[in-house]
This record gives sequence, structure tokens and C-alpha cells, in this order.
Amino acid sequence: MEEPSGLQNFLEIVTKPDNIPIVGMLILVIFFTWLGLREAFKNDKLIEEDREDEIPNEMWK
Repeated sequence: MEEPSGLQNFLEIVTKPDNIPIVGMLILVIFFTWLGLREAFKNDKLIEEDREDEIPNEMWK
């Protein structure tokens, strides 16, 4: 009998009912971290271009 591969073990653990909410939260944390960093880089670009007064306008778009 063959042992399951690492990917099979990983998928078996991740798809257990108790772990599905944790996986969902991990996806949300990654998404909102990406979203926050994207906005931060946009604001940094506006600051470098001496357009700091436009930051609140960009945030309300």
C-alpha cells in the first residue's frame, strides 16, 4: 500500500469541516493585506509627486 503524498495529506487536513473557516479567514487576511498595501503604495506615490492634498479624494473614490 502506498503512502499518500504530501499534497494529498495537506488537502485532507484543509478540507476537514473544522478547518474550512480557518482557511477562509486566511484567504481574507491575505486579500485585505494586499488591498491595504496597494492603497498605501498609491498614497506614497501621491506624496512623492507633491500631491498630498489629493489623498483624501483618492480614498473616497
